Amino acid sequence: MTAVVVLGSINMDLITYVARAPRRGETVTGRAFHTLPGGKGANQAVAAARAGATEVSLIGAVGTDTFGAGLLANLEHCGVDIDLVRTVEGASGTAHIVVDDRGGNAIVVIPGTNGTVDHLTPGDETLIATADTLLLQLEIPLDGVLAGAKAAHRHDVRTVLTPSPAPDELPDELLAVTDLLVLNEHEAATLTRQGNPRTALGALLGKVPEVVLTLGAEGCLYASREHEPLHVPAPVVEAVDSTGAGDTFVGALAVALGEGRTMPQALSWAACAAALTVTKPGAIAAMPFRTEIESAGEQGGS
Repeated sequence: MTAVVVLGSINMDLITYVARAPRRGETVTGRAFHTLPGGKGANQAVAAARAGATEVSLIGAVGTDTFGAGLLANLEHCGVDIDLVRTVEGASGTAHIVVDDRGGNAIVVIPGTNGTVDHLTPGDETLIATADTLLLQLEIPLDGVLAGAKAAHRHDVRTVLTPSPAPDELPDELLAVTDLLVLNEHEAATLTRQGNPRTALGALLGKVPEVVLTLGAEGCLYASREHEPLHVPAPVVEAVDSTGAGDTFVGALAVALGEGRTMPQALSWAACAAALTVTKPGAIAAMPFRTEIESAGEQGGS
């Protein structure tokens, strides 16, 4: 069994597709617009469910607006347990995303009711205690993230932190209860002030036991305090939209590690899942199912 609990944000993604993103003060004409469920917490929960986790539960909040009802319905449809998702008076979180023709994106997040997830309830901690892995991000208040990480640490549950959006620094108190840090090049550079990924990796290992640094189409770097850096390549695909790829990677990685795969095997599995995500538009809508990941992995190994 692989039980994953996610403590994080739930947003409605408002996605605009353009040939290229506008520069400051410039207006451009887009070619399409979609409203799709997202948020890093919800994304990682759905990714884990589709990758084959036995149980996936989400702790978070939605608003009393129309978006809130739709977000809950989508999570339930995707196989995520929403019993501990709170419905709070006000507007749900939203993410305003511009996607260019090269598959790159720029995102503005408005927290909405995600901002109320600044503490744990007794029921939240009870749920976390049953998990193999707790997934955390930074689209909810830091107090809530820290409370979740401490609860997981108390119950010997693996904590995986995605420090996004990246702050200038992470509190030592949070790092002390983080088992695995998963972040991209931009986030690593922001946290360490180091432009070279391998240098940044070394700096981060002074703070947490294990680090995965994702490199987009170049795959990822992994290192621990006991092992030298390992580069894991990503499958070559034609990118359509990179939104949600990092969250897919984390969700699939949690499942693979929960199933007892070695770290290199788990990283290859997660890289395959993330690569499949960028071949379709949207975040949750593009996330692959376990059968798709397995099929792509077999083709890549042949």
